[in-house]
Amino acid sequence: MKLPTDPPSPQGRGARARSLPRSGIVTWLAVGLAAVLGLTMAMTTPPAAAADNPYQRGPDPTLASVAASRGPFATTQATVPPGNGFNGGYVYYPTDTSLGTWGAVAIVPGYSALFANEEAWMGPWLASFGFVVLGIETNSRTDGADARATQLLAGLDYLTRSSPVRDRVDPNRLSVMGHSAGGAGTLLAALRRPSLKTAVGLAPGAPGNSLNMSTTQVPTMLISGQNDGTVTPSYVQGIYNTLPASVEHAWAELAGNDHLSFTRPNPTEMRILIPWLKIFLDNDTRYTQFLCPLADSTGVSRYNSTCPLVPPDHEPTVR
Repeated sequence: MKLPTDPPSPQGRGARARSLPRSGIVTWLAVGLAAVLGLTMAMTTPPAAAADNPYQRGPDPTLASVAASRGPFATTQATVPPGNGFNGGYVYYPTDTSLGTWGAVAIVPGYSALFANEEAWMGPWLASFGFVVLGIETNSRTDGADARATQLLAGLDYLTRSSPVRDRVDPNRLSVMGHSAGGAGTLLAALRRPSLKTAVGLAPGAPGNSLNMSTTQVPTMLISGQNDGTVTPSYVQGIYNTLPASVEHAWAELAGNDHLSFTRPNPTEMRILIPWLKIFLDNDTRYTQFLCPLADSTGVSRYNSTCPLVPPDHEPTVR
């Protein structure tokens, strides 16, 4: 089948040439050439967004989409058996295999807690926005922050090296997150493994635990509760104050939340967390509009950040 811009057959071309003035022939040829070039470019040139950022996933975000309880991707989950340095757990991931690999986050619960009881609600929620999520159970429910850091990193190693979903995970786009003692373990894991893309501490640690983050190289977010009597606002402020100016960081304090608010579905937490992970795991700067400045401060009693929150891979050589 010929395109409308294809030249006609030899007889037709001669007859048409005789019936057109020279300027008409030139115009006809120019239009045909432009159409062919346009078709070629359309077939060979990738969309600008895809060319600029191969990790960008999903449609352009809106305030409504980041606040939704499910993102654009269908998900599934699997049970992880004990071993590999931690006590098993659960993995949640998008079912779509057409978009390449995904960034991943490993999550660890707090002291004496089980991921299955307190953080499992986060798994399908985060996975539906385009992440592989590993929720780990600890070898002992009384493991301290240091042990939880070790197990978080073991979980990431399992996820990228031997898990059934390792071919879905980008080993260069990994992050950690945890609550309470797990949050403290998250920050310690970031100190140990500076190649992590980000770390998120949910009410991290407890008073009496010294968490000095002055040497971290990992973009860090702290999310805490205004009414948390275990990990108090002043304690979180102390951690935040140690984060170096050379590393992107943010702190969101949720109004009226206590220490256990993170163990049940929390839409305010998630509409802040999802843009943060998108920015630093996917280098997706479409999401900075929600955090710089905070686009929706409903339910947030305090917010600080090092805007414009530029992913390290996007930063100029001299900051």
